[in-house]
Amino acid sequence: QVQLVESGGGLVQPGGSLRLSCAASGIAFSICTVAWYRQAPGKQRDLVARITSSSSTNYADSVKGRFTISRDNAKNTVYLQMNSLKPEDTAVYYCKLFHPIRNYWGQGTQVTVSS
Repeated sequence: QVQLVESGGGLVQPGGSLRLSCAASGIAFSICTVAWYRQAPGKQRDLVARITSSSSTNYADSVKGRFTISRDNAKNTVYLQMNSLKPEDTAVYYCKLFHPIRNYWGQGTQVTVSS
């Protein structure tokens, strides 16, 4: 059974940093593209960053230069390093794994940026 478990969310002050983790099990992780999405209250779920199996990355314009996505295939884990956080980054962050057969979502982790 495939599982995705996100962790690392929390409350941080503006300008602070957090690192989110998405750990996968039960799947051939290294062949999958993995992405982080976020959803603020009352808004749609938007792509934040994506990393392919060859570690090519792309980012939403709103997070370029502040967020970094990376992966460790030995640990079946993708990370999202978030620096210079802003109140508008407040959202539930979800991990999504793209597999050739089907896609999988994690349960989400709350990130709140507030003073």
